[in-house]
Amino acid sequence: MQRIDKQNNSPIYYQFDCWQNTPLEHGVFTRIGGVSAGPWDSLNVGGTVGDDLDAVAENHRLMYSALDLNQNYACTVWQVHGIDTVIATNSLLQRKWVARADGMVTNRVGLALTMRFADCVPVLFYDEEHHAIGITHAGWRGTVNGAVTSTLEALQDAYGSRPENVQACIGPSIGPEHYQVGEEVVEAVQKRFGTTNGFIQRAEDGSAYFNLWEANRRQLEQAGVEQVEIAGICTASNTDEFFSHRAEKGKTGRFGSIIALCEK
Repeated sequence: MQRIDKQNNSPIYYQFDCWQNTPLEHGVFTRIGGVSAGPWDSLNVGGTVGDDLDAVAENHRLMYSALDLNQNYACTVWQVHGIDTVIATNSLLQRKWVARADGMVTNRVGLALTMRFADCVPVLFYDEEHHAIGITHAGWRGTVNGAVTSTLEALQDAYGSRPENVQACIGPSIGPEHYQVGEEVVEAVQKRFGTTNGFIQRAEDGSAYFNLWEANRRQLEQAGVEQVEIAGICTASNTDEFFSHRAEKGKTGRFGSIIALCEK
């Protein structure tokens, strides 16, 4: 994953290595390069965390401008920690979100798909054969219930995407060494995968830590996706660059992840 810093106080973001020479525009943004004051400093794009809404609006403008995208031609959803995926066909200027969901797909060139994160996993998809994209928000519930599978199935149903031709990229999120979970999560992992091996690590005191990266990667692999890039960047241990709900005890903002198709 490559860190993009254009200087001049512009937003800093990351791009995946596998998409450097593809007809895509994308970015997983850091918290750096915005106008919000603490504890949301500075590129907070979450509008429901207590930040000044004018600052949030300006941060959105800065984010889309960094990718040279038209923010009036963009879609987002009201994220609810579920697994539903919607097909985005156009922006809705009269409202801020298209549905209550945690996944979006589209084949419309220039239509930016945007979501917000602060420890949950951003997963971005690209089907080069059918020139279609997707994005998923996966916390622990979305992960164990198959949010990435839902988005992959939406690509298949809407555009005929074949899993072996889909590239999936797992972005910065809370890492396995910092994501302590309760026994209800351990039970959910066991039920979903039939094992906790590779997903749950026990500390000496018996506490459990969940590897969201591996859980999402494994589901993609099982669904037939052969190309998966994992950023491997932990938000909880990099709060200088990313917002982390866990590490900052809920007093924090949200960073944006965007993907859009360009003309071939």
